[in-house]
Amino acid sequence: MAKYRAGPGGAAAGELTVPGDKSISHRALMLGGIAQGVTDITGFLAGEDCLATLRALQALGVRIERPDGPLPGQHVIVHGVGLNGLRGASGPLDMGNAGTAMRLSMGLLAPQSFESTLIGDESLMRRPMERVAAPLRLMGADIRTQSGRPPVEIRGSSQMRGIDYALPVASAQVKSAVLLAGLQASGCTRVTEPAPTRDHTERMLRAFGVTVAQQGATASIEGGQALRGTEIVVPADFSSAAFFLVAGCLAAEKPLLLRNVGINPTRTGLLELLLQMGADIKVHAHRNGTTPVMNGEPIADLEVRKSRLKGIQVSESLVPLSIDEFPVFFVAAACAEGETLVRGAEELRVKETDRLAAMADGLTVLGVQNQLYPDGLCIRGGDGFLGGTVDSRGDHRIAMAFAVASLRAKAEIEILDVANVATSFPGFVEIARAAGLRIESA
Repeated sequence: MAKYRAGPGGAAAGELTVPGDKSISHRALMLGGIAQGVTDITGFLAGEDCLATLRALQALGVRIERPDGPLPGQHVIVHGVGLNGLRGASGPLDMGNAGTAMRLSMGLLAPQSFESTLIGDESLMRRPMERVAAPLRLMGADIRTQSGRPPVEIRGSSQMRGIDYALPVASAQVKSAVLLAGLQASGCTRVTEPAPTRDHTERMLRAFGVTVAQQGATASIEGGQALRGTEIVVPADFSSAAFFLVAGCLAAEKPLLLRNVGINPTRTGLLELLLQMGADIKVHAHRNGTTPVMNGEPIADLEVRKSRLKGIQVSESLVPLSIDEFPVFFVAAACAEGETLVRGAEELRVKETDRLAAMADGLTVLGVQNQLYPDGLCIRGGDGFLGGTVDSRGDHRIAMAFAVASLRAKAEIEILDVANVATSFPGFVEIARAAGLRIESA
């Protein structure tokens, strides 16, 4: 079993660029695959999750090139086949550990003229899929799950129709799947969300020439619109930068600068939370003081210094905007003065693992007082962490969060079951060591 050993102490300083945004890379591949013409993607995240999407599209008949270059794997050329050009795969489409790939593919494949079966690794096969299947069925899709979980069997239907759908729970993946299905449905598809979620799909659809209307909390799309191949520049992933934002707050006596990070406001809840805790973080806009936009996605450099953090009560309105960053946020909370309370985050129970329980168990092993709730966690901050062995349960974000905790640990932290870090952050150990963490793979 792959594991990390993270030595106590260490520092954080210098300049670094984390890999490309995973959410945007998935969407660039999918939309490029059904566009007319060529889509040229740079900054692509060549992690296992996005490669699962790439391989699935190839199995569906999309030609994809990966030219050699100074940054191997980060340049991808997709030869789109148009809305109706996909063809049935010869076998099940294996999405590995990628929940985004599976859920968005349900919306992409439901209107096709062929059958598809979606599978994944052991972790993904336990994750809920009915939240996506239910609205797609309302549109006329024929989708079957196994007690709500994969494998997902899709019998394509060319008679899908637009619907007005109010999401019962805020979810960018469900919203995206419905909008993707709406591209090939008759009439207008409208999705209303109870709280803001990631809007990468809406932004990227516009980059491909599709009209997406936004009125308040409702996004709408008319079926039958053609996508045009384009150039996509993928910014550095905010969710990956999050580990180093917290690392900087804990241990950057000199500034730590994170370059070209995507700062889409539907993704940067962690930034707001850290600022509320008293973090010393500066957002450096580019181009004479204006924030540049890459295909509709704003970017900036983030500068962070060691900070005296204070515990906070997290507003539930910020939970969907921080959902993937909570593991490392809990590490920051453990080093803050006073208590930090998070509620309304039951979505963390159905990620790659039960992230609430996994973080509570790991924090307890490392001597941090906490109270686990069905929908959240209360953490009593203090002087840092003891040493010990924690189990990431195969969850990449749990593993990386506890690696960051080593910056404020009194002894070595051993982190078990870390192989899935490659799904979202290839090269994590090397970048972490360059930033000043005392970490090694074992």
